[in-house]
Amino acid sequence: MNDPLDLPLRDIHLPEAVATWPLAYGWWILLFVLISLLALMVFVYYRNKRNRYSAITLAKKELEQIQNDFSQDNNSEKLVRQVSILIRRLSISIFPRTDVAHLTGENWLKFLDQHVEGEPFSGGDGRILIDAPYRREFISEDVESVVRHCSQWIDAVARYKTK
Repeated sequence: MNDPLDLPLRDIHLPEAVATWPLAYGWWILLFVLISLLALMVFVYYRNKRNRYSAITLAKKELEQIQNDFSQDNNSEKLVRQVSILIRRLSISIFPRTDVAHLTGENWLKFLDQHVEGEPFSGGDGRILIDAPYRREFISEDVESVVRHCSQWIDAVARYKTK
């Protein structure tokens, strides 16, 4: 009989370590999903940024058009109504709808005052935005200062949202 020490046996061999490259199919899928999500986030960010600037730019142009219309027809009621609608639309397009859309009266004016120095809306000429439907006569100085306050508000919101 053969001696066990004479047998041609080799030592125990462990399998080679699993290679990290090439990646398994699951890692490729995960990598594709992560890159796609990153690209989508960048796209949405820049689209929202561009839309925000375009909303402000369009609001400034529309305010100029409102002023031009007022200089031609001198209709104070129309001016106040258009400026009020413009400011409301701009604030809804920039700020979350749930924070802005429900505001009326004093709360609306306080919201407008948050973005400009002082209280030109709740404590100044800007009150005309909520008082206008109940006034018998308009004073042209009031509406011109309201347009100026609204222009300052648009500029302040543009600076606020670019931070």
